[in-house]
Amino acid sequence: MTFLPLRTVIYCLFLVGLWYGPVSAGVDREKLLTDSGVYGSFAVFALDDQWGKIDSSIRIARLATLKGVVEQHREHVAIDLYLLRGLSDHADVLFRIHAMELRDIQAFLLDLKSSQFGRHLKTAGIMHGLTKKPTYVPGFSEQTKADLMSPSEPGPKPYVIVIPVKKSAEWWGLDREKQAAMMQEHTVAALPYLKTVKRKLYHSTGLDDIDFITYFETSKLEDFHSLVLSLEKVKEFQYVRRLGHPTLLGVLQSVDEIIESLVQ
Repeated sequence: MTFLPLRTVIYCLFLVGLWYGPVSAGVDREKLLTDSGVYGSFAVFALDDQWGKIDSSIRIARLATLKGVVEQHREHVAIDLYLLRGLSDHADVLFRIHAMELRDIQAFLLDLKSSQFGRHLKTAGIMHGLTKKPTYVPGFSEQTKADLMSPSEPGPKPYVIVIPVKKSAEWWGLDREKQAAMMQEHTVAALPYLKTVKRKLYHSTGLDDIDFITYFETSKLEDFHSLVLSLEKVKEFQYVRRLGHPTLLGVLQSVDEIIESLVQ
């Protein structure tokens, strides 16, 4: 199969008249990614068997509608895309969408699925969560709190891992002091990796069949591997009933990079 450089793809989009022009200002992305009380949805899709059989010029035209749908909804949602193809056996692309209202995420996904490109997407899974303010359990030292708030190392973190988590009924039945002690141990185990593994937590209880969605970015997958091994050794882990299933591993890409990747 012939590889098409990004410049060629963009030029072809202009030729078919489906390039959607300059990027608009859109929603306050930074605010949605840092504030509490924000909905986050993870939508995972696989391309159908027909996709690889159609001509590359048609694929380009249909991928252009992806660009259009993303631009159309940027006033209300923040959208991140990740290429899973080559790293996943059940999906090709992941959308992480943030919005103040879950119905805005729903509107984006409905338009995506009804677009010419979206008609080739098979839904592999969708998870929903809500961000909350971080809480510090009793016993956290001021140094630990400072370490938790310190920024991660600068530079790109292209690898993304998404892991759904469900706790047992026994966990929710524990008294607060026992939970706090175990979460303190959990936090201490994670501290050595906070510089190289950026993390974000979404609360899903009542919104999905899971309790949490854990999201990680890193440039050092070996550090993430060590982080998971460390967390599996703490007492709190015995109350985890679901870890992964699926575990999503992908690479962060721009819309244009996704178009170039999927047109092949």
